[in-house]
Amino acid sequence: MAETALAQVMAELAELEDPKTREVNERHGDDHGVNLSKLRALAKRLKTQQELAGQLWKTDDTAARLLAILICRPKAFERDELDAMLREARTPKVHDWLVNYVVKKSPHSEELRLAWSADPDPVVASAGWALTTERVAKKPDGLDLTALLDVIEAEMKDAPARLQWAMNHCLAQIGIEHAEHRTRAIDIGERLEVLKDYPTPPGCTSPFAPIWINEMVRRQHAE
Repeated sequence: MAETALAQVMAELAELEDPKTREVNERHGDDHGVNLSKLRALAKRLKTQQELAGQLWKTDDTAARLLAILICRPKAFERDELDAMLREARTPKVHDWLVNYVVKKSPHSEELRLAWSADPDPVVASAGWALTTERVAKKPDGLDLTALLDVIEAEMKDAPARLQWAMNHCLAQIGIEHAEHRTRAIDIGERLEVLKDYPTPPGCTSPFAPIWINEMVRRQHAE
């Protein structure tokens, strides 16, 4: 039965494949052509199926892995399973969804945050920073924000792209959520100039930390 279900789902994913969608996704390093709204609709129909999720992950197909993330049971994974999955997550979207939809809901998230943040692989380290950003926003107690700013100040400018993006997000989040560190966070952003010239569509907020921090604080005060 399980093999039949996997074959049926893979066939359905193949039918959803769209060359134009793939072309757009491949510009961002994601090798799949499935519209994400249609993928979410398929996941909603399948509901939670942990065994099928495991089989979909093992296919190494990006669309199948994204679907696996949507139908899995995040708390069912062991720490080492999540570590292995992150290291296998070849594409940015799989990596991001795995961290945001699975690892953040896992009882192992704090242990993995600490381990990944210190990992020599910059893509793995970026996951650690993403989990740290989540804590900065939601559970800052116990975090040394001054020490985090020290690391960002020393390392963000020369960090590889994915790691730099994650560190920059953490910098912005510290500035947005913690008024006592806001001046320093903005100052670090202004001096390092990371993502200062990032092309930002009209109506969107720039990821350049000083602009991002000031805009989000302005919105908070306007509410």
